[in-house]
Amino acid sequence: MKIALIGATGFVGSAILKEALDRGHEVTAIVRHPEKLTTHPKLRAEKGDVYHENEVARLVAGHDAVISAFNPGWTNPDIYDLQVKGTQAIIAGVKKARIKRLLFVGGAGSLEVKPGVQSVDLPEFPKDWKQGALATREALNLLRQEPGLDWSFLSPSADLSPGQRTGKFRLGKDQLLKDANGQSRISTQDYAVAMLDEVEKPSHVRQRFTVGY
Repeated sequence: MKIALIGATGFVGSAILKEALDRGHEVTAIVRHPEKLTTHPKLRAEKGDVYHENEVARLVAGHDAVISAFNPGWTNPDIYDLQVKGTQAIIAGVKKARIKRLLFVGGAGSLEVKPGVQSVDLPEFPKDWKQGALATREALNLLRQEPGLDWSFLSPSADLSPGQRTGKFRLGKDQLLKDANGQSRISTQDYAVAMLDEVEKPSHVRQRFTVGY
């Protein structure tokens, strides 16, 4: 497949890029700093500004699917406003390019920890992560308002860290997944596996889903 990957050099985006290339897909990496990318016969690097929908439309045109791993940076003081602005431009650009399939890297904060209660709304939710979590929740809300897009939104477990690619994990919907020890975790490598599985065999169209051990 021809996949456009926004944010391909980021924490999650780099894992998705490796998984996509390892599976033989043709990837256009849309990034702020193309020089950070390693050359690959099936990789095309494009410098892009995702805050402008026309530029997004130009860069993603002709692809089978778009994956957004866009994040303005967790330490950015304006993360909420910039994340929402970027999300709006990405959605508009993908629609303008007449691409139906859009997959989003989501957050764990909007997953329910008990019926009707999302993690991000708990008093103990880490302050440093809250604005980013609220922004990715808004991204999900924006996607849910788009009847013409075949979108999917993949939320990780609470602990998303580099680790092993096991290919063994569980999928869920709107509730935070925990393992037998009460831990909610997934490696970035296995998160990428779940994302590419969804690209290749859509099972959660117009749905949010989650992945964990």
